[in-house]
Amino acid sequence: MLAFALRRLVQAAVVMLVVGLIAFALFRFVGDPVVFMLGQDATPEDRARMSADLGLDRPFHVQYGAFLSRAVQGDFGLSLKQLRPVSTLFAERLPATLELALAAALFALAAGIPMGVHSALKPRSWLSQVFLAVSLAGVSLPTFLIGILLILVFAVQLGWLPSFGRGETVMLGAWSTGLLTVSGLKALVLPAITLGLFQMTLIMRLTRAEMQEVLRADFIRFARARGLPDRSVHFRHALRNALLPVITVAGLQLGAIIAFAIITETVFQWPGMGLLFIHSVMFADVPVMAAYLCLIALVFVTINLVVDLLYHAIDPRLRADARAAH
Repeated sequence: MLAFALRRLVQAAVVMLVVGLIAFALFRFVGDPVVFMLGQDATPEDRARMSADLGLDRPFHVQYGAFLSRAVQGDFGLSLKQLRPVSTLFAERLPATLELALAAALFALAAGIPMGVHSALKPRSWLSQVFLAVSLAGVSLPTFLIGILLILVFAVQLGWLPSFGRGETVMLGAWSTGLLTVSGLKALVLPAITLGLFQMTLIMRLTRAEMQEVLRADFIRFARARGLPDRSVHFRHALRNALLPVITVAGLQLGAIIAFAIITETVFQWPGMGLLFIHSVMFADVPVMAAYLCLIALVFVTINLVVDLLYHAIDPRLRADARAAH
């Protein structure tokens, strides 16, 4: 187990180094930060002075090393648009994005797994057909269209929920949260459903397929032959084995939720990191873009590492294969 974890850590470090190189390349190929900061009317002397202050006159490998050194400490410089530290901007926006992502993930899991189990156990029921139709719509419709439709129905026509913003928030130390206010919870509903609907359909279809496959396995026949009740066979034996690949997909989808929250945050004007990234792209705010790229890569690498370790700990076949390899 320790050797497996060390190999995964080395792989994760290599991935982050490559991502760091790509993010650093943004500074050199997307645009000249000196021009953005001083404008087109700056004199050559001012540009040379600013380049020296930013360290842009040093060799590429020296700049890359300095960039990695600062990035490890969470320092990505100043935003070219707001002239504030990028880490401060992310710290202000991170709570909103994490709350939205976690709410979407909980919605996807809480709805997707029961829907998949019911569709596998009773594939001919009318409710299973409804679930399959919903999953087809969730896979087919783009996220921005789902968000617009939800706003039209629940915000404009019915007036039940707000159409934009985060609602009222309160501070818990340095963390701002809307989960403790009524308006904050109401503002979270539509964005969470919009962001989690695609993931819900994936989890539902995967759970349904895995359950159907497990129910045809020999050990399920043996369990039925022993006279175990259907409830025990379905939920203690079949579902437990069917959830192994679901854990992997759900973990990776959490990273996708955080990464692809950009569209949802834009539609609902949710004040998270995705909306900040969209504004930085419009202004060519390279430090914010680079920091966002590194942060999303770190989220994916961390989640992938945790899922691999959990999967290795849960599935005895992987441990047996690892011992056989040695």
